[in-house]
Amino acid sequence: MKNVRSGVQSLKILFLGVLLLSLSSFAAATELTMFYPVAVGGALTKLVDRLVQDFEAENPDISVKAIYSGNYSDTMTKAMTALKGGKPPHLSVILSTEIFTLIDNDAILPFDDLVTTAKEKKWLDSFYPALMENSRTGNKTWSIPFQRSTIVMYYNKDAFRKAGLDPEAPPATWDELIAMGSKLVTKNSAGKVTQWGLEIPSTGYPYWMFGALSRQNGEVLMNDGGTETYFDHPGVIQALDFWKDLGTKHGIMPKGTIEWGTLRTDFLEQKTAIMWHSTGNLTAVKKNASFDFGVAMLPAKKERGTPTGGGNFYIFKQTTAEERAAALKFVEWMTQPERTAQWSIGTGYLGTRADAYKTKELEAYVKDFPPAAVARDQLKYATAELSVHENGRVYKTLNDAIQSALTGAKTPEKALKDAQKQAERILKRYR
Repeated sequence: MKNVRSGVQSLKILFLGVLLLSLSSFAAATELTMFYPVAVGGALTKLVDRLVQDFEAENPDISVKAIYSGNYSDTMTKAMTALKGGKPPHLSVILSTEIFTLIDNDAILPFDDLVTTAKEKKWLDSFYPALMENSRTGNKTWSIPFQRSTIVMYYNKDAFRKAGLDPEAPPATWDELIAMGSKLVTKNSAGKVTQWGLEIPSTGYPYWMFGALSRQNGEVLMNDGGTETYFDHPGVIQALDFWKDLGTKHGIMPKGTIEWGTLRTDFLEQKTAIMWHSTGNLTAVKKNASFDFGVAMLPAKKERGTPTGGGNFYIFKQTTAEERAAALKFVEWMTQPERTAQWSIGTGYLGTRADAYKTKELEAYVKDFPPAAVARDQLKYATAELSVHENGRVYKTLNDAIQSALTGAKTPEKALKDAQKQAERILKRYR
């Protein structure tokens, strides 16, 4: 009997030890907070939630709380507010172009200071070089490409057929864009336009679209160090002249400004035959278009061109060593080829690394749906998105200039020369 009682007591002690060990492990789990740029719930938040759950299942010692923080601007504002309040997130997906602002505020850590193994260092070099242009400065990698895009041209193949155009030959040059766009404009018996040939959004992110037009005319908008802008260069001014002329002279798109937020709806409702928009819209257009559509690279003047765009992972400086290690592990996990493929298929965003397109899933998806390869193939013509110190102020300066030219308040030359003067005043202290 005594032996039985002793055995029971030993089992109790063993059980208690296992329980305490489990509780200790649970208590020691590293908790991460991640700000993520989503304005409303939907398919994207479900995918992020599923990926987070999969990561936590594989890494039970790390928990990740995704806080959906509005659009990119909202997310940046909330991250900076939290930083000033002494409680920033551990990591966040923020526009790749905010690199200088985050560095200037001593908010983030370079990944070079976090990676330790040869495998991790190789991982830093696994992403498309064009996507890394906005991720690196001063010979350090400050962010990792994730929710990335380029601007692509969506076009209604049915509308092309009705206009007598080849649906497999979208415009490849500015001249072709004007010629085809003119044929795609339709009007009712009262002479009112029912379908425009083209719409390029000029609210929300007009500087981004303008970066594409400038690049196509052989120009870039800033230097690599984020200390100079080139808004008054002749080729840049010509690009804004062309953008304005599409509405006022050639009549293939509406005069004035075009809303970013409603453009996809315009395309899906066949109010425009062509739209320039983010490749991040690809999955939504695929699911909702009631007509045959195509996706093509943007047309060229002197050359093809588009800026890259979208958000990167950043790790914040106000973190413990354990939190940094956990955040790095999460970012590495989220950007592996299989997850990158899953993300690209689920959202329409770019696969950020070449080996993602060699996975069975993404390889099969691209074969079945060739438009998914357009943004990837266009990377050879891509350049960095406009990114400078005091990014928000410079963006507003250029955005206001673009809109003043499109609405006729100023000539393109006057608008851009004024913007350049303002940008020089803002950036003078950083030279």
